[in-house]
Amino acid sequence: MSTALAGQRCVVTGAGRGIGAALAEAFTAEGAAVVVNDLDPAAAAATAARIGAVAVPGDAAGRDGVAALIDAARSALGGIDVYCANAGIAPGGGPEAPEALWTAAWEVNVMAHVRAAELLLPEWLERGGGRFVATVSAAGLLTMLGSAPYSVSKHAALSFAEWLSATYRHRGIKVHALCPQGVRTRILESAGELGQALMGATALGAEQVAADTLRAIREERFLILPHPEVADYYAARATDTDHWLDAMNRLQRKFVVEEER
Repeated sequence: MSTALAGQRCVVTGAGRGIGAALAEAFTAEGAAVVVNDLDPAAAAATAARIGAVAVPGDAAGRDGVAALIDAARSALGGIDVYCANAGIAPGGGPEAPEALWTAAWEVNVMAHVRAAELLLPEWLERGGGRFVATVSAAGLLTMLGSAPYSVSKHAALSFAEWLSATYRHRGIKVHALCPQGVRTRILESAGELGQALMGATALGAEQVAADTLRAIREERFLILPHPEVADYYAARATDTDHWLDAMNRLQRKFVVEEER
């Protein structure tokens, strides 16, 4: 068994299906005790029953919801060693998207991570150890055409994970940013023609993403890139930004029919 996760007490949010369910299953197979969280109680219960975990359904984004989840997980497991902030939403649109969608993306994709860290860090710092896994997506390293709220919030999620690692790694806090591109989940299914065109052909199964996450945890790597080519795109974005933006704009024009003005 992995020395990194055997006997560890883990919480995985958004674990009723998709990447979260695959992470929860992989962690239990490694010998971890897992709390499965999902906003859908039936999905959380089904995953927990299938893998022998504890279901704690409910909100994992709002301040009260995060506090309730962490309290319940500590009660069920006796403590928390690993927290996977996996729950996420991907509303479409740009500046014209309703402000409620921007707020929801910020709450679920960013503040859920901040609020969990706020509650976990005092105990972790006192005992000199803890592991925070943030599901960011390649959108946090690059962008996601067709969804400004998702892109912006995922960039912020990556930035927060980087900050956590830079600030606390010398005190035993391990941080990972999981950045897959297309994964065969409901988010990809709802991404529309543009999302399918950009990610469908190379989409991975959630089980592969979970396996890559385990490997990165064993190797103590911050960035988890199930699609290795994302590293090249990320480097191109940093070193030749205008060329990268031109390429992204060509994709935008190829797959999106703009209204004539």
